Amino acid sequence: MIDKYNRKVNYLRISITDRCNLRCVYCMPKEGLSVIGHDDILRYEEILRVVKVAVKVGIVKVRVTGGEPLVRRGIVDFLASLKTMDDLKDISLTTNGILLEAFAERLFNTGIRRINISLDSLNPEKYASITRGGNLEAVLRGIETAHNVGFSPIKINAVVIKGTNDDEILDFAKLTLEKPYQIRFIELMPIGEAGVDNNDKFVSNNSVMERINRSYTLYPVTENRNLTDGPARTYRIKGAKGKLGFISPMSHHFCKSCNRLRLTADGHLRACLLSDEEFDLKGPLRAGCSDSELEDLIKMVIAKKPSGHNISCDEVHIKKCVRDMHSIGG
Repeated sequence: MIDKYNRKVNYLRISITDRCNLRCVYCMPKEGLSVIGHDDILRYEEILRVVKVAVKVGIVKVRVTGGEPLVRRGIVDFLASLKTMDDLKDISLTTNGILLEAFAERLFNTGIRRINISLDSLNPEKYASITRGGNLEAVLRGIETAHNVGFSPIKINAVVIKGTNDDEILDFAKLTLEKPYQIRFIELMPIGEAGVDNNDKFVSNNSVMERINRSYTLYPVTENRNLTDGPARTYRIKGAKGKLGFISPMSHHFCKSCNRLRLTADGHLRACLLSDEEFDLKGPLRAGCSDSELEDLIKMVIAKKPSGHNISCDEVHIKKCVRDMHSIGG
């Protein structure tokens, strides 16, 4: 479906749980507890119904997120059900990788081929600090297992935090020299309490690229782009097996090409990550709405999609989003 700003909205991100086995400093407040009751989370069959109807209005790409999606029981069967929808052209998963070693083969057997793994440090102590207790070795084993079973592309997401992991930028870039991964540097966003707690730790991707360019020349990658691609600007170091991606929601707004909706774990549909406007689908679903009524709701959300978020990197000290990242799905 084309929105009023002539953007083709064809991508749905689905948070299947707000629960997580990590407590990342930029994602959750310190207590890190779920505030959504079990009965308030959309059931898998409800999510599948939303996707089925969303496909009718033009959704062709779905990404499953959390929280941490692998902590929810039944995730493998759910992904297998998504794969039966012929009109979905692209189904992928974002995970923190802690449980990936145990799940990788079963996930691959559902037909999923694309996977993103959050990894904000290559230093075990620093990783444990950022995630409030995470085991880096478990994640690295998960990434290696995913590679060995055949996942491609494997994208590794690193949120750059001033004074925390910005000294590892070159170490991340070097991973692409020997590994066929896409390392993606993501700017810190002012979302929820955790965003406010980290409001002085923003690093622009311009700065990240400058640091890499001191040691390597970055060559733009333009091949194989399509209408469902995300906002990453992609580069390659000459001779590298992998790629580098730069996602810059604060310093380089990509709102004019934004093609996505977000379904929260508790059944609200959001047209913009950095806006608190959201629309309840769970209520109508459980009240017995028809597919036609559900389709009209989704079309209404697309029609209300804003032109942009109007946040700049010199305003990141302002609290911009009430929900924390783990309850939105990123």
